[in-house]
Amino acid sequence: MSFGQRLTAATADLGPLCVGIDPHPGLLDAWGLPRNTSGLETFALTCVEALAGQVALVKPQSAFFEAYGSGGVAVLERVIAELRGTGTLVLLDVKRGDIGSTMAAYAAAYLTEGSPLAADAVTLSPYLGFESLRPALDAAEASGRGVFVLALTSNPEGPAVQRAVTPQGRSVAQSIVDGAAGANRGAVPLGGVGLVVGATVGETGLDLTELNGPVLAPGFGAQGAGAAELRSVFGASARHVLPASSRDVLRHGPDAAAVRDAALRVRDELAVV
Repeated sequence: MSFGQRLTAATADLGPLCVGIDPHPGLLDAWGLPRNTSGLETFALTCVEALAGQVALVKPQSAFFEAYGSGGVAVLERVIAELRGTGTLVLLDVKRGDIGSTMAAYAAAYLTEGSPLAADAVTLSPYLGFESLRPALDAAEASGRGVFVLALTSNPEGPAVQRAVTPQGRSVAQSIVDGAAGANRGAVPLGGVGLVVGATVGETGLDLTELNGPVLAPGFGAQGAGAAELRSVFGASARHVLPASSRDVLRHGPDAAAVRDAALRVRDELAVV
């Protein structure tokens, strides 16, 4: 099955919510866990226990695992393995972006069958040019995996680059949308090249009508976006949007059942979008 097929099935069964697995040091403290690989592992596997089979996607933030060196990466590998086959897809938040053989090496690490870090999808940064991502796009398609490409983010520095106008008269962000749309053309029910568009960016100015792919919308919950913002930011495209929430869900730990209940409450709120 293609990633678009698997994602469509997962959201039909479990709703469109994506929950971050973000072992931020402050969250480890709040859960009463030490800031070491032992605390990291307890945090991450509690999230797996709470969320596996309950939400369509989880999004481990790779940087918070990498911060602990090889031990942290080993925990991340275990998280990916534990979620395999549960019905919950893993979107690994790595935001990689490079050229040539280096991009191909990232693709081999995260998008190639047999790699211990291979997830169902990864985030990518296209700001060396959309076609610089070609090795990852090709690897994802070949292995039935997906990618989510940064298009319009909520950080205050983003607009200087993303809303800048190209010589063709389009915004840089729209050129990313157009590149993703081209990659997804003809795919049924959705293509495997998604976008990342912040749920709190307000008026996007983007034309998503030809995207034929999913949109990850970080910022739902603690960062201020709710169901109304999803409708106002994405309009008719909201049906393909995957709101992402981390802190609003994870702050209910360390009890796995409480984290699960919080995730299901957010999922139910999204049912009205």
